[in-house]
This record gives sequence, structure tokens and C-alpha cells, in this order.
Amino acid sequence: MGKQVLIVGAGASGMTAAVHAARAGADVTILEHKDRAGKKILCTGNGRCNLTNEKQEPRCYRCGSAGFAEGILEQFTVEDTLAFFRGLGIFTKDRNGYIYPHSDQAASVLQAFLQELDRLPVTARYQCRIQQIAKDKGGFAVVSDKGVYKGEALILAAGSKAAPVTGSDGSGYELAAGFGHRIVTPLPALVQLRCAEKHYRKLAGVRSDGEIKLYVDGKLAAWDRGELQLTDYGISGIPTFQVSRYASVALHRRQKVTAVINFLPSLTVEEARDMIRERLKAMAGRTCIQFMNGLLNSKLSEVLLEVAGIPGQRAVRSLTEGEKKRLFQAITAYETRVTASNPYENAQVCCGGVDVKQVDKRTLESKLVKGLYFCGEILDVDGICGGYNLQWAWSSGAVAGKSAACSKGR
Repeated sequence: MGKQVLIVGAGASGMTAAVHAARAGADVTILEHKDRAGKKILCTGNGRCNLTNEKQEPRCYRCGSAGFAEGILEQFTVEDTLAFFRGLGIFTKDRNGYIYPHSDQAASVLQAFLQELDRLPVTARYQCRIQQIAKDKGGFAVVSDKGVYKGEALILAAGSKAAPVTGSDGSGYELAAGFGHRIVTPLPALVQLRCAEKHYRKLAGVRSDGEIKLYVDGKLAAWDRGELQLTDYGISGIPTFQVSRYASVALHRRQKVTAVINFLPSLTVEEARDMIRERLKAMAGRTCIQFMNGLLNSKLSEVLLEVAGIPGQRAVRSLTEGEKKRLFQAITAYETRVTASNPYENAQVCCGGVDVKQVDKRTLESKLVKGLYFCGEILDVDGICGGYNLQWAWSSGAVAGKSAACSKGR
């Protein structure tokens, strides 16, 4: 009989840990409180499952300890990930560095996992509510409503608080804290941002290219560029998601958060200024709302004129230099006050979690409790959009699984 390894959580990282622990000779038991495994996988990539991304840089991962995430990702790389999924029967395709299953179905990824878990010495217990975990010299005893499960090693892969409908309810934090681990306050990340201005009700449904710069107490904290989505309460879209974790942290600290948006991101400031000047000159005989036609979305144009304090029916030729300056400012440096992020229910991931300073950066074993390991979103590591959070799940799951199976207990 192999080493007994218990895993709490049957999500992306938990299943990966189970596969690698079992392949390393362990007998694995997964304890999952939902009625089935991998619910969150089915939601990733809009149901297509963006498995990973070929472009891997340190800036793609945010963590409470410099170099921690990179050390794990170096042990199980993108190349290792692709080979792993090929071994599970998943043929992949590359969309400008974004890697998806060729089927374009997240369900096929989950099915491949379940088939492999069924082949290996892995037992899964679903709808299993954990009540207590005890540690002694022999290992761990997990008390649940389905009985007591014992193992020489325990991996906590219970996820974060993001998207709780998929099973990530934050219960793993309580288990980790019970072992003395510090929990960095979990906050919504990769999420929409709510703004103070009332005119967002007029902007619901508008999409526009843009560059967003996020300022915290007047200092630039993050920026990104791409397609923005405007909602009836504020801003959304991938560029917003990419900067949102900084907004969540700052707002939690009661700092002032503002976003400045350039709706002409393909032009330099000088190019945009020259273009606007030429357009004002060429369209001097038209109204201001006509001047905006063809430049930006019509609903957005109306709001930006309102922000600049310019009636849409004003003749372009009547604009003062001050009004022209305000219009240029509204188009290229629209400022909005961020008041909140959307809640965990809308977030793709969380920032925060188990403090990685208390976790071994090579094995993901607890520095406080021998035989206890962590992987996935429960740790204070979060990636940007584009397959990075799943790559962290695969990498951390593989490292934790191998480490738990191969380490020698006390």
C-alpha cells in the first residue's frame, strides 16, 4: 500500500495534485463538499477552458512574496502542462499564445481528469462536509459528516472565495488558520469595478477600445489596454479585470481610487491632439454631437460631451479654447472615481489567501505543520486574465501532489 494522501477540494489544483500523487505511488482520497468535481473548470474561458498561456512573465502573477510563484512555475512549466494534457488525451490549439483544448469545450478537460482519476488509485468522496481536522504523529484525521478519513499527508486545495456557486466558499481558509497559518485578507480580483458617477446608467452595454490607468491616492498603481465594457454601475472588460485587484486592496485600506481612461489608445497624446484639432477645423460647420459621430460610440459621445460641459447642439465653430481642451481631456483622460469592486460572486479569482511566507517555496509544504501542503487559489497568488490562474493550478497542484507523495513523514 502506498502513502496515504488526503486532498481537500476537487477543483483544478486538487485533481492535478491527486493525479501526480497517485502516479508517484500514493493512495489518494479526495474530499469535496460539492456534488461533483471540477465545477469551476467548466466556467473557465467562457466554457472553452483557456488552459494556459505561452507567454509567461513574472508580472503575470501577483504574490505576497517575490519569486514564490516563479519557483513553482519553473518546476512544472507550460511545456510540462501541454505534455500532461496530451497524456490525458487533450489535443490543444494555440490562439496567439492562448492555449485551449481543440474541442473548445471545458467539459472535455474535466472528463479527461475524471477518466484518469478513475484509472489511478484515487477515491473521491463528494458532498463531504469537513467538521474538524486533527494532527498527530501518524498524520491527519479528517472528521466529516461522511466519516473519518486518515492520511499521512494532507493537501488543502479548497480554492478561494471567488465564484462561490462553484464551491469556492472560503472554508479552506478556516482549515488553514486552524493550523496556525496567517490568512492575507481575500478580496475579489479579476472583477468589475463600481464607480460614483450617475451617467453610467446611460452607458450600459457600450464597448470601446481604451487604456485604463488606476490611481491609488494619486499614484499610478496599474494600467492595461483593450476592449472596455461600460455598465450601468461602472466599468468592466478584461483591462478592468487586470487592474481590479489593486482597486480591491486599496479600497479595503480605505484609500482613494480613481481610474483614468483614454478612449483613443491607438494614438499618442500628440497624435490624438493633432487629429482632434484637424477634425474640429474640418467640421467647424457642424454641431458637437455631429463632430463626435464616427469617432466613438454614440452613447459614449453624449456622455463625454456632458462631462466636458458642452451641449451636443452647440456649433463646433463656437467652442472656446477652454471648451476644446475639456473635450480633448474627456476623450483621452476621462476620470472616474471607483467606489467598490463587485462581490466574490462576480470575481474570477481572489487576491489574498494563505500567506506564502509560511509555505515552503520548493515543495508547498507548510513551514508550521509537517505533512500539510497547499495548492491553487487558497494561496496568496493570483494571475492576470489569459490562462494564468489555471497554469498556477496545474503547476502548484503538480508540485504539491508529488511532494506529498514522496516526502518522508516524521
